[in-house]
Amino acid sequence: MWAFLRSYLDGYDAAIFTMREFLPPDLPTARAEMVPPAIDPLSPKNLDIGEQTALQVLSWIGIDLDRPLVTQISRFDPWKDPLGVIAAYKLAREEVPGLQLALAGSMALDDPEGWEIYREIQSASEGDPLIHLFTNLTGVGNIEVNAFQRLSQVVIQKSLREGFGLVVSEALWKGTPVVAGRAGGIPLQLADGVGGVLVESIEECAQAIVSLLGDPDLAAELGRSGRERVREHFLLPRLILLIRDLAAGVPITPPSAERDPVCGMVLTKPDTAPSAAFAGATYWFCSEDCRARFELTPERYVGKHVGGEG
Repeated sequence: MWAFLRSYLDGYDAAIFTMREFLPPDLPTARAEMVPPAIDPLSPKNLDIGEQTALQVLSWIGIDLDRPLVTQISRFDPWKDPLGVIAAYKLAREEVPGLQLALAGSMALDDPEGWEIYREIQSASEGDPLIHLFTNLTGVGNIEVNAFQRLSQVVIQKSLREGFGLVVSEALWKGTPVVAGRAGGIPLQLADGVGGVLVESIEECAQAIVSLLGDPDLAAELGRSGRERVREHFLLPRLILLIRDLAAGVPITPPSAERDPVCGMVLTKPDTAPSAAFAGATYWFCSEDCRARFELTPERYVGKHVGGEG
């Protein structure tokens, strides 16, 4: 089964999210800090509401908790590929009878494209009682999203394009494995297969869903590893401490800190991180993916660390 997951990581290079690449080439400073965003673990969407409360919430809105459930939480946007999610779900259900899909999105009154996508989703799911469509306008808010991310067997985020995609970290924080597109900041959150599976097609998405549903032990291990990665890198207290240090005039990154030269992340445990040598120096990385990318073209990254001299 692990071989199946690794197959999605082969040739992984161009899609990896590199925070350093957001720096304009003519930025008039020799030093810049790139700080990944974070989730608030104490917000209603992320706090621990308990399994029993989550069960009651989903039962109340019509989810059959005796059937397996996969969910995508996102805006109704073509780049989130909700129609691709439905297509992948239908393929997966051929092997997992009774599988349910929930699509929960936030609607904005000034977003006409969102309403058009919503109507397309309605059309694609018409006549299928196992596809559940929810919006904030029908009473599904932060607590319901929390329950979906907590009780779904798999959370899907099949983005074709993405900014950072913190909805992935929200699901991982609840110990739920994620199947997601290689877009934006998603690969950084799921580096080395930690927390879930990266996919590039409807067929890969369906296969990943089926595999995780068929192997609860693997799904649980991915959920545990994903929660730990979020705890280490993508929780709000890290940003609060950062603001405190800025106010006190303390350098954001201590001179002794190691930073991944590929994605720009500061390494909290560099002594156990993957490493590579080049031109007589040793570099450390947040993941095997970043190390592999570095080893392909080390000249691209040497001397251009985020937070260092450009």
